[in-house]
Amino acid sequence: MQSSLNARAGLLSAALLAVFLIAWQVAVSGHGATAKMDPEYAALMGKTATQGTSAMPGPVQIGERLVTLLRDPFYDHGPNDKGIAIQLGWSLLRVLLGFGLAVIVAVPLGFFIGMSPLLRQALEPFIQILKPISPLAWMPLALYTIRDSSQSAIFVIFICSIWPLLINTAFGVGSVRREWLNVARTLEVTGWRMATRVVLPAAAPTIMTGMRISIGIAWLVIVAAEMLVGGTGIGYFVWNQWNNLSITDVIIAILLIGLVGMALDQLLGWIGRHLGYAE
Repeated sequence: MQSSLNARAGLLSAALLAVFLIAWQVAVSGHGATAKMDPEYAALMGKTATQGTSAMPGPVQIGERLVTLLRDPFYDHGPNDKGIAIQLGWSLLRVLLGFGLAVIVAVPLGFFIGMSPLLRQALEPFIQILKPISPLAWMPLALYTIRDSSQSAIFVIFICSIWPLLINTAFGVGSVRREWLNVARTLEVTGWRMATRVVLPAAAPTIMTGMRISIGIAWLVIVAAEMLVGGTGIGYFVWNQWNNLSITDVIIAILLIGLVGMALDQLLGWIGRHLGYAE
C-alpha cells in the first residue's frame, strides 16, 4: 500500500513539474531577447536605460547554462570568478561549522534547562529576548569584533541555529514522562546513565526536529550573510551574477540552494531514522 502511494505521488509530482516547465517555457518564448532597464536603476548601476538586459530565460536556456556550469564546477579564475561547486562548498563549510558549534552548545545546555525548572525560568527571559533578533542584525557587531568576514558569517550561522535546537532540546527533555524517570530511579539508575539510557532516547525525536529546523534556517541565512560580506559562497555568487545582470545564473543558483537545503534536511532525517530515534 505504501509503495503504491509513493509511486502515485511521484507520478503526480512529475506531472506537476512538467506542466510548470511547459507553461514557463511558453510564457517566455514570446518575449524579445532583451528588455529595457528602469532609468533610475540604470543610473544607479552606471548604465543607460537603452542598454539591454537579458530577458527572463526559460527552462531550455537554464538547462543549457546549467550543463555549462557543471562541466567545470571547480574552476578558479580569481576572486570573482569561481566554479559553482567551489561557491557551494564554501557555503556548506560555513553552515556546518556554525551548526556544529550550535549543537555543541545547545544540546548540553538544553539538557540542563529541561532537567531544571529553576534554570528554565531563570533563562526564559534571555531566550525570549534574543530569539526574535534577526541573525543578520548581529553581522555588523560580528564584523567589528571578529574582523573577518568568513568567521563573522559562521558566527551568524551559530546564532541563528542555536535557538531552535536549544528550545527543542529543553522541551524534549522536559517532556519525558515522569513514570519512566520514576521507574529508572526505582532501579537505581541515576546521573549519566539516566541521561543516556532514559532521557536521551525519549527526547531524541524532538532534538532531531530541532536539528532539522536549525539546519534549514542556517542554510537560508548563509545566502543573505554572504551577500553582505562578499568573497565566496553561493550567496555572493547570486549577488555577483545579479550585478552582472545574469538572470539565468541567478535562477540556477536559486535552484541549487533549494536542492542542497532539501538534501541537508533529508540527511538529518535519515540519520535520525538510522539511529532509531526519529519519530
